[in-house]
Amino acid sequence: MSKTIIVSNRLPVKISREDGSYELKMSEGGLATGLGSVYKQGNNLWIGWCGMDVPKEDESIIKDRLSKENLAPVFLSEEEIHLYYEGFSNETLWPIFHYMSTYAQYEQSYWDSYQSVNQKFKERVLAFAEPNDVIWIHDYQLLLLPGLVRQELPDATIGFFQHIPFPSYELFRLIPWRKNLLDGMLGSDLIGFHTFDDVRHFTSAAERLLPVQTTANVIHTDDRNITVDAFPMGIDADKFNSLPSSPEVLEIIKNYDDALGCKKIVLSIDRLDYSKGITQRLQAFEKVLLDHPKYIEQICLHMIVVPSRDTIPQYAELRDQIDKLVGNINARFRTASWHPIHYFYRSFPIEQLSALYSKSEICLVTPMRDGMNLVSKEYIASRTNNDGVLILSEMAGASKELTDALIVNPNNLGELSDAIVEALEMPASEQTSRMESLKQTVTKFDIKHWVKIFMDQLKEVKETEQSRRARHVNKDLLASFGAKMSAAKKRALFLDYDGTLVNFKANINDASPDQELYQLITKLSNDDRNQVVIISGRKHDNLEQWFGHMPVDLIAEHGAWRKVDGQQWTETPNLSDKWKSTVRPMLESYSDRTPGSFIEEKKYSLAWHYRKVEKGLGELRANELISNMRYFTREINLQLLPGNKVVEIKNAEINKGKATLEYLYNKEFDFILAMGDDHTDEDIFAAINDIAITIKIGSSISEANYYLKNVAEARNLLQSL
Repeated sequence: MSKTIIVSNRLPVKISREDGSYELKMSEGGLATGLGSVYKQGNNLWIGWCGMDVPKEDESIIKDRLSKENLAPVFLSEEEIHLYYEGFSNETLWPIFHYMSTYAQYEQSYWDSYQSVNQKFKERVLAFAEPNDVIWIHDYQLLLLPGLVRQELPDATIGFFQHIPFPSYELFRLIPWRKNLLDGMLGSDLIGFHTFDDVRHFTSAAERLLPVQTTANVIHTDDRNITVDAFPMGIDADKFNSLPSSPEVLEIIKNYDDALGCKKIVLSIDRLDYSKGITQRLQAFEKVLLDHPKYIEQICLHMIVVPSRDTIPQYAELRDQIDKLVGNINARFRTASWHPIHYFYRSFPIEQLSALYSKSEICLVTPMRDGMNLVSKEYIASRTNNDGVLILSEMAGASKELTDALIVNPNNLGELSDAIVEALEMPASEQTSRMESLKQTVTKFDIKHWVKIFMDQLKEVKETEQSRRARHVNKDLLASFGAKMSAAKKRALFLDYDGTLVNFKANINDASPDQELYQLITKLSNDDRNQVVIISGRKHDNLEQWFGHMPVDLIAEHGAWRKVDGQQWTETPNLSDKWKSTVRPMLESYSDRTPGSFIEEKKYSLAWHYRKVEKGLGELRANELISNMRYFTREINLQLLPGNKVVEIKNAEINKGKATLEYLYNKEFDFILAMGDDHTDEDIFAAINDIAITIKIGSSISEANYYLKNVAEARNLLQSL
């Protein structure tokens, strides 16, 4: 029976050692809570670092203790933690992914350790994983792991979720090992992020840096399709909603009433990090007191900063800045009975956080960049009276869902201070209206929902991929085709040219047949039982130059021209090319705006090529061209054909499907094979699917019955026949 294996940098447990014995304390964090419904079931398990450097002789003790909790440790040395975790993960990836590129360090030793630790995680996964298991890998510390596991378990179901933002291509490309990281991530079947922005950035980076293609949110490699989607993470909403009424939290709230001495509390909770916007928040709060002195002795900022990485220079410097700002603001505005800022540099237990969420009229969540930010959702779930105001940075992933918060740009101190004032003066009715809407979102899309939809989609994606792979021409299908062909007395082979028999070239005139292809066509055409038909969108002059001397039939310009049985070329009667004088200037306007593009003119069609155009710009212009010319071409009986880096406009009367049926008319073949790679070949597949073996090259998304990955596979198939 298959099992589910969760893999993350850290296990959901804190291990401490006192008096020679180890103590385990399970994490109460949101991720641990949500995934508890998965890893605690049956023989499922969670793999990760145990959180401390364990002596070799004690490793078996830790393994035994953790195995009882369905946990499996990865043991890392202090040096590995320094180089892999503190180094590459947090001094290279973290600043780049949070748009703080000036802080990034590109040390070879960091990268070497990152690779070796990901290898160590792979070995731990392989110690437990079996071919049909589901493996869910988490976060930026393990970007290489999906690819490493895929190499060993090609049929495994692998999901990956990144909990921090994914940067734009322009930032991601700064990383020297960017392609390795993308290749690792693409070992997954499903890649998840918090927001669609992250999805868009990732697919753009993959398409620009790797030889892959994308369709919407699916990345196509040579042998697999990888789905990339947004899954906004939630919290344990029920837990935070019920905590305020617990006796322990009620007692804490009562003590806060006596101790805080503020009419209105503005709450700020963050881990120490330069991405959190803490100093900007302090400056905005100071601006409120400067511009609106009526709030002196009326409000206070209750600010919790959880210690993190403060041995790293940038973090130590940030802490100094926070200390100075807090000191200056308190010194400037404090009175004998009032402190404007209550500042705590430590973590708080969940009961105290719940009490603060319940007591605070305003919650400030204003990171400069954040994957999701769950503090915002915890605050909402804790507001049992449906009052209070959330001020939320537009740079936090949560802002995409929590649209009834006051959304601000954290770089705009004026906007941020104005939002604080607006929150302070917001009528109770508006607070209730906003909070009720926010709470509906947080309650519905909680952590359990997040886990379920990711796991459900991972299953669906894998089933789709397995169905697609069943159509891939493997050895068994190849043997079946060969048997059918051997038994046939008269065989027709319809072969597209570009993208099927030869690879695409940046210059279309460079894609002439090579010696191997000539030998292949000669071998096929020398068999009297075979009739080879090369059917292409190419000009008839091209096909004549390349194949006119061979005993093959030729169909050019999608069927406008044909040369059959060694006769002269004939063209389809009653076709007009007068429309070209109107359409060509339109295409020229796109070429004028798109460096690298060019127009190819055929007798009955015009093709706008963008193979040499900058990645992204060509696709943008092609979509614009298709959108703008779709209705115009239809009105004058023309057809728009999007192809591989080309948009072709031709007479609607001609297409490869019609040409194929006309060719087959009054001919008797007991074996028909058709192969092609783009939209124009879909007409052939649709026309003869019931009577032929139809094969799409390069993609499984097709009317064809089967598919092959690339030109090399297409040639191999023809060689085997």
